[in-house]
Amino acid sequence: MALTQFLLFFTLFSLPSLPISTADSDAYPSIPGTASINGDFITADELKPIRREVYNEEGKIYDISHRLTPEMPSWDSTEGIGRFLWLAASIKNGSLANNSEMKIPTHTGTHVDSPGHFYDEYLDAGFDVDSLDLQVLNGPALLVDVPRDSNITAEVMKSLHIPRGIRRVLFRTLNTDRRLMFKKAFDTSYVGFMKDGAQWLVDNTDIKLVGLDYLSVAAYDDLGPSHLVFLKGRETILVEGLKLDDVKVGLYTVHCLPLRLVGAEGSPIRCILIE
Repeated sequence: MALTQFLLFFTLFSLPSLPISTADSDAYPSIPGTASINGDFITADELKPIRREVYNEEGKIYDISHRLTPEMPSWDSTEGIGRFLWLAASIKNGSLANNSEMKIPTHTGTHVDSPGHFYDEYLDAGFDVDSLDLQVLNGPALLVDVPRDSNITAEVMKSLHIPRGIRRVLFRTLNTDRRLMFKKAFDTSYVGFMKDGAQWLVDNTDIKLVGLDYLSVAAYDDLGPSHLVFLKGRETILVEGLKLDDVKVGLYTVHCLPLRLVGAEGSPIRCILIE
């Protein structure tokens, strides 16, 4: 073995192993910083990623999707979504690389509904999340504050005075104030659309993307009827479970991208707002 090869071999195999800390369970919704890396060796304390909610470098970007954690709420459950992610292969256990697997409902966290969610004939015909129009899911959007004392009825919709031509609206409600998406137990008292509010929107606006800040855009007491109104025409896309705290009311550019799940009526989605 040549001298240079021997020295390289010796150097590589004499380095101390680096302890890798697992992600802190309390990291969300806080935003940890990172220590600068100095010297030749990285300590465990320095291996902390930046988890941003707002990006400021070139135009302000707001991440309005929730992180998936075991403690986030799940429909009709008091226990959250529970463990959904695990290492099927682990370097610590002798595998060449770390490889995770996950199992979650498609309507978990920030997610999107397709027409097949409430219309079986639409699902059979192929109106799944892979068929959703990306031109609707991406473009100019209006963030509005909804009056905090009721569900979204026709009267509430009228009071918002959303002009014709607005195609994407994100509705911030009492759900954000109550931080319902940060509570493990599902809460049936969340704010959502009543059937008459959904019908008024469909009949009197140009809105094709409806976003809301809990697990359903439809109020619990009008769950089926409101969804049926929204999804009947197969033109309105519902984005649910948005994270709208600390974002000002106004016009933005929204980008929402679901997974291309062929045959699925819903999908987790990553949504951002660009100011």
